[in-house]
Amino acid sequence: MPEKNFYITTPIYYPSGKPHMGHAYSSIIADVFARFKKIDGYKAYFLTGTDEHGLKIQREAKKNNKDPKKFCDELSITFKNLTKTLNLSNNDFIRTTEKRHYDSVKEIWERLEKSGDIYLGKYSGWYSVSDEAYYDEEEIIDENGSKKSKTSGSKVEWVEEESYFFKLSAWSNKLLKFYQENPKFILPVSRRNEVVNFVKKGLKDLSVSRTSFSWGIPVPSNKKHIIYVWLDALTNYISALKFPDTENKLYRDFWPADLHIIGKDILRFHAIYWPAFLLAAKIKPPKRVYGHGWILSDEKKMSKSLGNILDPLEIIKDYGVDQLRYYLIKEVSLGNDGSISLENLKNCINNDLANNFGNLCQRVFSFIDKNCDSKIPSPDKFNTRDKELSDEIIKKISDLKYMIDNQELNSYIKEVINFSFNSNKYFNDLEPWKLKKTNKVRMNTVLYCILNQIKSISILLYPIIPSSIEKIFDTLNLKKEELNIEQIKNLNLIVPGKIIKKSNILFKKIDNDN
Repeated sequence: MPEKNFYITTPIYYPSGKPHMGHAYSSIIADVFARFKKIDGYKAYFLTGTDEHGLKIQREAKKNNKDPKKFCDELSITFKNLTKTLNLSNNDFIRTTEKRHYDSVKEIWERLEKSGDIYLGKYSGWYSVSDEAYYDEEEIIDENGSKKSKTSGSKVEWVEEESYFFKLSAWSNKLLKFYQENPKFILPVSRRNEVVNFVKKGLKDLSVSRTSFSWGIPVPSNKKHIIYVWLDALTNYISALKFPDTENKLYRDFWPADLHIIGKDILRFHAIYWPAFLLAAKIKPPKRVYGHGWILSDEKKMSKSLGNILDPLEIIKDYGVDQLRYYLIKEVSLGNDGSISLENLKNCINNDLANNFGNLCQRVFSFIDKNCDSKIPSPDKFNTRDKELSDEIIKKISDLKYMIDNQELNSYIKEVINFSFNSNKYFNDLEPWKLKKTNKVRMNTVLYCILNQIKSISILLYPIIPSSIEKIFDTLNLKKEELNIEQIKNLNLIVPGKIIKKSNILFKKIDNDN
């Protein structure tokens, strides 16, 4: 049977300042998909990293009286540590200051020059250092005498300098044809429509080099030019796979990427520039770019001036990493802007994790500890109600896989919550505490069925709350390798007579008066 491979990436992050909720959100989403694919029998490869070149970094390094490389060395550590704090399962962490990345960017540039898609000219126009983006006149607003980008609100400055250009204008029709032939290349549909409409208006040639600063990768044939940071940064997705060595196993197994998870603010770079660069360089584009929305705080974009910034590191310290992961996946509709608040976080932890699934596990494990000598009971015949419970998940496995493959995370988690709710109902309705006095054989069967259901729900929740699920599997005396979608169908994985280990409360209720 051929190996099933899956390659997923987050954007590589600009390593200045503290990691924010947007970093956490993109990373957690990507991790959920990567973990699901791994337990579904795929060889999944998950990439994240830091984007370390450009005028913005050079200016900040100078402001701090530091060499840009040393400045980036210090900053990137914070983001590398974030992967551990968020419990990410990434296989690689790439930095754009690494030699492997330089080699890839050099190759891409030379291919674009060779194809005739790059020419030397002069750029004059608006540029945002903060966004590392060029803007047309209609994309600029004047705010109290200060020119800003309409979309990001970042300050722009007028730039005039010699520049190499990429013939993006020649790619308008080719890109539209590509979008038509690959209707799911950009998701959600609203983002796809946005990109298609933008391209239909006609694309202008893109400035892809700068001469006004030195911190970046030099143009191979003209060292006074520095390659535009987005042409540089986007290439990380293939430099991590050892490109330009296209015969190596990593590249052959994982390119084209299955999924780029990005914020909607960098959609244009990923859905227009990136496929155009790749097609021009005779490289297959990724299979999908998914642009998620912004994370808002109480309906407003987070900002220092409003004092509404929710720090993911503080939330993790106070409430736990699985709690934050679950909340962001459950409460934010993937693809749309999502408003979060501490009050809603607490309610979500209490209602979904503590009162629903956590409560189910605690009640069942406690009951078996007190009434079955902490041993998994042996079942007798399963009746219709028992079979309905286990079949409920088994029948939905293909639907759940479809939801993941189409990034329908919210539908996925609603189904899983419903399974947990129905399991609680089954336990309450069949009242094993009463069966203990009247029919112990039936009590054992009920307990065995509910343990199987806890096992199955745990497997489905593992991509979202991995640490907690590993604790449940340990309590059930199951191996981590048995965290596998196929084991949902295995009704004999739970072995009668095995010890149910003592467990602490999985999800503590939070006092909302804090």
